[in-house]
Amino acid sequence: MVHLQRDFQAMVDRHNAGSPVGEELLCCGQDLFTWWYRVRDGTLRRSTFRQYMGVVRGMVRGQLEAGRGCGCAKTEAVCRNLLALEPALWTFVRVEGIEPTNNAAERALRHAVQWRKTSYGTDSAGGSRFVENRLSLVATCRQQRRNVLGFLTQCCEAYGQGRKSPTLLPASD
Repeated sequence: MVHLQRDFQAMVDRHNAGSPVGEELLCCGQDLFTWWYRVRDGTLRRSTFRQYMGVVRGMVRGQLEAGRGCGCAKTEAVCRNLLALEPALWTFVRVEGIEPTNNAAERALRHAVQWRKTSYGTDSAGGSRFVENRLSLVATCRQQRRNVLGFLTQCCEAYGQGRKSPTLLPASD
């Protein structure tokens, strides 16, 4: 949702027929995050939050539908695109553990971005495959709070002893 606020602000900043749509969408975003932070800090029950989000979702949908025909091509395109994936925008309301921000994804990518900036990439398809495997391993281990070197050591030991390698897949109960 946070990245959408930039789109909504752009609607406002164009100072045309799409500006009122952007203003309303920004207000909806403010309400959403006010209540979301209360859910996170425990001062608002999730069931109450879901009720509030039902109202906000209806308002957002109404503004997106209005924006589809507002006369500004850029605003209309954004609104059409968001309406096409509208149910996915609200996953965080239905599914606990999902946040309305992309902060977790950005944190997961940070290591890979830093590596790319300092290494100048790879020279072969095999090198690229090696790097993507290692970066995926690091990101997964971090998400699971596992030691990367420890996991790689277990993999090497298992290979050397002819045993099955350990898995990064979560244990199924």
